[in-house]
Amino acid sequence: MKIGNVVLDNPIFLAPMAGITDKVFRGICREYGAGMVYSEMISAKGLYYNDKKTAELMDVTGESPCAIQIFGSEPDIMAEVVHKVMKYDPDIIDINMGCPAPKIVNNGDGSALMKDPALMGRIMRAVSDVSPVPVTVKIRKGWEEDNSLYCAQILEENGAAAVTVHGRTRREFYSGKADWDVIKRIKAELSIPVIGNGDIFKAEDALRMMEYTGCDAVMVARGAQGYPWLFLQIQELMKYGEVKTYPDPPAKLEATLRHTRLLIADKGESRGLKEVRKHIAWYIKGLRGASEIKSEVFRISDFATLEKTLFVYINSFL
Repeated sequence: MKIGNVVLDNPIFLAPMAGITDKVFRGICREYGAGMVYSEMISAKGLYYNDKKTAELMDVTGESPCAIQIFGSEPDIMAEVVHKVMKYDPDIIDINMGCPAPKIVNNGDGSALMKDPALMGRIMRAVSDVSPVPVTVKIRKGWEEDNSLYCAQILEENGAAAVTVHGRTRREFYSGKADWDVIKRIKAELSIPVIGNGDIFKAEDALRMMEYTGCDAVMVARGAQGYPWLFLQIQELMKYGEVKTYPDPPAKLEATLRHTRLLIADKGESRGLKEVRKHIAWYIKGLRGASEIKSEVFRISDFATLEKTLFVYINSFL
């Protein structure tokens, strides 16, 4: 498929997730077959005021295809930071208009923008007019009620190259079941690619979403946490009609250890150990003795001890 002039190998994308989709996790998911990956959500205001931590999130060097996702609610500032984003050579700039987190919506950003479709259009027009790469957008079903089709049409009219739709309102957060009918309606009315998002936890979910909604691609979020094999499984199901790869407990634990090593190499031992804890909890979820190991891991403060603990745990399954 294509988004603007960007050609993608497959329609299975890794969603942008704050505090999760860093360079290491993006690389792992690409190895397992993600067709496109996204940076963590980046504040346009942070970029505008040259915040160092904000700039660090944009390091997508050597990653392609990759989108850098920005958020904000001031069209002028959003347009102004495009040149800073482009220093990192992304294939696509994505605008977040769907994040439900209180600290985001309380500033009028993320899904709060769906209360003001006209402002959404102005932001899209401001960014798309100055961006040398395609500009896409991620939205939700709405704030409290469904106005997603109207918002999506305004975004398309103002230069959006594709729209990702999460089938929940902001009020629903991540509760209940995602409404795929919303994605289906938007796909039927728009001429740009529509990416479906919401409740993709196994390979069959991805194919059902594509078949039911007609969407051009699916975006995997929570389903990839601790389970990058999902990207491979989706492609296997699409190609062979069945899933062939199922990681056993030792494979999951080896992947856990590798993820830890990569994070420490990228961010240093102290920071890497802190940030990998949540990933370890996801990798081992459901395994025998996982709760005890999780508690132990969260107390460990050096890699040598963590490595030894994981080796012992791996051997318990052999």
